[in-house]
Amino acid sequence: MDSKKDGIWQDLWLGAPQDSGLRLQTIVRLRWVALLGQLVTICIVALGFGFDVALGPSFACIALSAWLNVYLSIRYPARHRFTVRYATVLLAYDIMQLAVLLYLTGGIDNPFAILIVAPVTVSAATLPIANTVLLGTLATLSASFITWNFLPLPWFVSGGVMHPEIYRIGILTALVSSMTFLALYAWRLTKESRQMSAALTATELVLAREQKLHALDGLAAAAAHELGTPLSTITLVTNELERQMDKASPHLEDIKLLREQAQRCREILRKLTRHPAEQDPLHDTLIVSEMLTEASEPYMAGRVPIVIAARPTTDASGPGARTPMTARRPGVIFGLANLIENAIDFAESKVDVQAEWNGETVMITVSDDGPGFKSDIIDTLGEPYVTTRPAGAKTKSGTKVSGLGLGFFISKTLLERSGARVALENRASPAHGAIVRIIWSRPVFEAPLDRGAGSVTGEMAWPAPLAGNGNGQRDFYPI
Repeated sequence: MDSKKDGIWQDLWLGAPQDSGLRLQTIVRLRWVALLGQLVTICIVALGFGFDVALGPSFACIALSAWLNVYLSIRYPARHRFTVRYATVLLAYDIMQLAVLLYLTGGIDNPFAILIVAPVTVSAATLPIANTVLLGTLATLSASFITWNFLPLPWFVSGGVMHPEIYRIGILTALVSSMTFLALYAWRLTKESRQMSAALTATELVLAREQKLHALDGLAAAAAHELGTPLSTITLVTNELERQMDKASPHLEDIKLLREQAQRCREILRKLTRHPAEQDPLHDTLIVSEMLTEASEPYMAGRVPIVIAARPTTDASGPGARTPMTARRPGVIFGLANLIENAIDFAESKVDVQAEWNGETVMITVSDDGPGFKSDIIDTLGEPYVTTRPAGAKTKSGTKVSGLGLGFFISKTLLERSGARVALENRASPAHGAIVRIIWSRPVFEAPLDRGAGSVTGEMAWPAPLAGNGNGQRDFYPI
């Protein structure tokens, strides 16, 4: 077994050393509530109704759990997180303790037998699935035991109540079914919550890295301020040397070159310190075809040609046929570039990048002639950790890729934050290939960039620009 499989099994196995999601405070409070309920119930049945109950063993069982709670509260701080092994043992104890109480009070006939599903549900929300299966098996065996082995249920008649065996089997079946459903439901909700949290954390890390790049603007301004004086001195000295030097001197050209390069350095520093609002409007905005070209440019020299087309729709007329112009949004360009890169990896002969517009909408379509999307994942694309690439998968260019399936999640989020709607589909038969459509309303697409929104890009508080996911992962195309 290779190391990766060993790691996966170690995460699932009972002896996994990592901490669980179960805190001491949580399990102690839940157990106190359970013990209080058990104590009150037994007192009402024995003292209130006068039923014959095995009070000694029942109180001893409850007292043992109470002392365990006290020990745990003294031994560990309230925010202590149990290891997977320790948490599994504690939940297994809760199952056995409840099974013993049910054995003493009517077994499966006791209406409180349903509580045996509680520890398994807690495990499903906090522990690995293998440990939950183990606890579910223990709960099933315990419920099966008390179905046929128990003291009679305390009742008004002598000897208690004895339900028919078929009825007890029905209750056992209902318990196992409820336990399975609740455990799967809790596990699924917890898994999705953890995935979304991890995906957002990964996205924040990427964006934080880009914010660090943006912080270099401040360093550039400081450098420009510090270098301004020596560059001015160099320019002044070279001017003096040029005036004093003989016209026939072989060093005259070198002096002129030195002065020109110093002046060039001053111009570069002036550009670096220019405020974003002072940018040249010709570079701060671009038409839709220029945006497609900029997004496609890094992949133009690849193995698959990229065909770019931009035109109004057939029903566009008047102002609606005018080529739309948009603010330069690095997040949008990154999202488009990632879609184009994925299309290239799976295309057979070419990738089409087209833009169409009218007076109401602007639509960009990225399509390829590859195998297309798998039908079983196309509806879930855009969620974090949805990937069809097995470990060690390679693109057609031979590049080995791996990742967490966050590429499309980040790209789709960036595009949707710009006001776009992203739609996926496959080409109709007999052709094949994947199609991704990004659709904006024209007013949203042409809206000016808001630089006062508290972000460096004005794109709804997203830092800029993203520099890719860094893992080459094209997670939303089929293999």
